[in-house]
Amino acid sequence: MKPQESVAPSTFFTMQKVLSRKKNPGLKEKLRRAERWNRIKAFLLVVPLLVFVGISFIGPITEMLHRSVYDPLVADNLPKTITALQNWDRQALPEEAAYRALVTELLSLQKQRILPKVAGRLNTEQSGMRSLMTKSARKLSRLSVIDNAKESLIAIDQRWQQIGYWSAIANLDSRYTLSHYLAAVDMRYDEQGDITAQPEQRQIYKSLFIKTLGISLAITLLCLLLGYPLAYMLATLPDKQSNLLMIMVLLPFWTSLLVRTTSWIVLLQTEGVINDVLMALGVIDERIQMIHNLFGTLIAMTHILLPFMILPLYSVMKGISPTYMRAARSLGANPVYAFIKIYMPQTLPGVGAGAILTFILSIGFYITPALVGGRSGQMVSNFIAYHMQTSLNWGLAAAIGGILLAAVLLLYYVYNRLVGINSLKMG
Repeated sequence: MKPQESVAPSTFFTMQKVLSRKKNPGLKEKLRRAERWNRIKAFLLVVPLLVFVGISFIGPITEMLHRSVYDPLVADNLPKTITALQNWDRQALPEEAAYRALVTELLSLQKQRILPKVAGRLNTEQSGMRSLMTKSARKLSRLSVIDNAKESLIAIDQRWQQIGYWSAIANLDSRYTLSHYLAAVDMRYDEQGDITAQPEQRQIYKSLFIKTLGISLAITLLCLLLGYPLAYMLATLPDKQSNLLMIMVLLPFWTSLLVRTTSWIVLLQTEGVINDVLMALGVIDERIQMIHNLFGTLIAMTHILLPFMILPLYSVMKGISPTYMRAARSLGANPVYAFIKIYMPQTLPGVGAGAILTFILSIGFYITPALVGGRSGQMVSNFIAYHMQTSLNWGLAAAIGGILLAAVLLLYYVYNRLVGINSLKMG
């Protein structure tokens, strides 16, 4: 009997595989090494991009979020006073030890010339703190002997017997604080250390966030109303005419943002081209204020962001086969009904992509509202720039930026839950 005849077929094939592996023991291992090396090469190719994204995007955002809660200025420069206030009940004035610690540290900060920075930070928590601390330090430095610190400070200024000024110091007893985020939503720590609303006359940020969201939504709707028919025309015209019109869409898109904004200033100003034309045609008797207000912001930003709506719509519409509309018409649907029921649902991925892109860009727009917005056309981004460049309150600017970032991420999450991010098409 031959060996093959005494073994079952499945066992025979298994034995052949084992023998084959014994003849080529390193083949599978060589394949794994080759795949591993390919993955390493692919990773090395994207390393420069990862480094660039980390340095230019993730790093600044991380620093911004850290700075929005990290505020060591008061905790590092008034440590003895803060220690003396740790067991303070905030019902009566602090003990003599707290007054004495504050006197010592006020004189020290004045010698080091960092008192204005510390006083300025406390002034954002309690109005009048800057003048109180600088005045007290100046007069304390003229005293030869200070027997009773409490009486000396109260003699210099009666505000030192008000609990609110001491609470401002006690509220910043840690290097990490939520005071910037509270200020960004018109809240604050009160005298008892509880979170409460700012006085009505100091509330500006909640209305500013609402106005920014409203402006962004209005610009998105305007871009959709203007961009949808234009994208439809571009997608349905013959290629020669479509390409010519597409160049007209892309030409302003490639032009500098500053140039486009300046052009709108020339057009919309009181002595500008549009007012001249309207006056010449007799449409108006007096020149209209069309710039440095909300109207100017809406017009200029809609024009600048319009290509971001048109391009995703065009890419989706270009891929829709005209046979769907012809089939609907052949089944008896009129053109309007066929367009609404057959064509428009297929363009929703482009509508979603254009809308979310335009809205997110609108929220953080800075140059155009700064140049043409005036007081009524200012957005949140302008206040971030103000705190970064003028008031130097970087913590508050970072907190406002952090809230904007959270709003964008929330919008992305809601869009993903309702529509699905997989349906989003940019081109």
